[in-house]
Amino acid sequence: MKKLSIKAWALDDRPREKLLLKGKNVLSDTELIAILISSGNREESAIDLSKRILQSVDYNLQQLSKLSVEELMNFKGIGEAKSISIITALELGKRRHFEKSLNELKISSSKNAFLMMQPVLGDLEHEEFWVGYLNNANTVLSKKQISKGGLNSTLVDVRLIFKRALELSAVAIILFHNHPSGKITPSLSDKQLTQKIKVAGNSLDIKVLDHLIITEKTYFSFADEGVL
Repeated sequence: MKKLSIKAWALDDRPREKLLLKGKNVLSDTELIAILISSGNREESAIDLSKRILQSVDYNLQQLSKLSVEELMNFKGIGEAKSISIITALELGKRRHFEKSLNELKISSSKNAFLMMQPVLGDLEHEEFWVGYLNNANTVLSKKQISKGGLNSTLVDVRLIFKRALELSAVAIILFHNHPSGKITPSLSDKQLTQKIKVAGNSLDIKVLDHLIITEKTYFSFADEGVL
C-alpha cells in the first residue's frame, strides 16, 4: 500500500511545521533528517526513508556521519544532493561541538584533552596531527591541524608547530594524532617525533604537556604513561 506523503499528514506531524510551531528541540533525529532530504521515494515518505537510514546505523549519529556519499546513495530516494546535505549537516554539528568545547575548555587532565579532540580525530580513516595551544592558565587558545596523512602515518613539520605557538604567545602545547587502526600503542616514530618536538620547545621555553594518540573510544597519553 502506498504511503501517505508528509503533506497529507496532520499539521502537527509535519517536521517543518512542527519545528515552526513547537521549536527544534521537540523534533526527533528522524524528523530532522526528513527535513534535510525533503522527500522520500514512491514507496516511502521522507520520514520513513529517514527512519530506515537511521536503523541501518542503529540510530547512532556518530556512525551515520561515517557514511560516504556513495553509501548514502544506496538508499532508494537518496541522490547525490541529498547525501551531501546529510553529510554537511552532520559535519557542521561536529564542528559546532568542537568549537564550543574549545572555547570553554581548561585542560586539567589527559581526559579533558581527549574529550576536546575525540570528535575531530576519533572516527577518521586517515591519520592527522593536531596541536592545542595553551596559555599559562592551561586554557586552550587555539588548535591547529599540522598535517594530514595516509592510513598509517603523517609527516610533521616542527617549524609550523612553533610558528603558531609564537604567534599566539602560547606557553605550552599538547600534541594529538589518531590511529585509524584502533591501536593506541605508540610506534617508535611516534616516540622519536615527540622527543624532537619537546627538545625544540625547550629551546623556546614552550612546554610540551602531553601527546595523545586518539582512537574512536580511547586514547594513550604520553604524560600519563611516563614516556614524555
